[in-house]
Amino acid sequence: MRSRTASALIQTTLVTALALGACIAITTARSAAAPQTAGKDPGVERGRKQFLESCGFCHGPDATGARGPDLLRSSLVAHDVKGDKIGEVILNGRPDKGMPAQPLGEQQIADIAAYLHDRAQEVFDSSGLPSVYPVEKLLTGNAASGRKYFAEAGGCTHCHSVTGDLAGVSKKYQPLELQARMLYPEGRKTTVVAVVTTESGKQITGPVKHVDDFVIALHDASGQYHSFARDRVKLELRDPLAAHRQLLEKITQTEMHDLFAYLESLK
Repeated sequence: MRSRTASALIQTTLVTALALGACIAITTARSAAAPQTAGKDPGVERGRKQFLESCGFCHGPDATGARGPDLLRSSLVAHDVKGDKIGEVILNGRPDKGMPAQPLGEQQIADIAAYLHDRAQEVFDSSGLPSVYPVEKLLTGNAASGRKYFAEAGGCTHCHSVTGDLAGVSKKYQPLELQARMLYPEGRKTTVVAVVTTESGKQITGPVKHVDDFVIALHDASGQYHSFARDRVKLELRDPLAAHRQLLEKITQTEMHDLFAYLESLK
């Protein structure tokens, strides 16, 4: 019962944090990328048409999501400057999530980025949410207790290091966004691992290169590429973010605030 209550309280807190954090991130990126959203330049309209042609099927005609995620509140768009991050995803795709690479030109990518920033600005302007949220209202926990939880009960050290991937993490994200990503790190680049068992009983394990409803492709330990029809093999996908989802079911409000206070201290 305690875990359900804690989960409900945390989800209420995090829903607010996610919405506000995304808006803050968009505001932060907006100052660096102002030329993209000012004046409805012709690139926005070109980008709208190109987006519909190349991306709309998965991400929706207005970029609010369909088979693919909502891009207007995404960390990718919020931190992009003139297509530097959006372009990388377009050109390389995200095979592990079923997104193919798109061989678009530099101008086409710039136009799509301009369109997405323009749409994200519209969402921000209509949200009615504050652009600044005092960190003091979030720092209600005890950093020392959070450090202990991080190293012990939370099991965070199994995947994270304060001198590695979390070094200076509080400088990378606004407080609300950091709090949201702490338990919902969907923007983080992760590699899903597949365990494929063939009809003969042979087992192949390795990082997923592509997966959809019909095909699973991966590299084995030696780097060799394999591709299988999903209806011909037994497939297990190991999600590196599973521990975060499990944590949500058992972490208490106090532990969550203590952990956030500790992460916020990592300058």
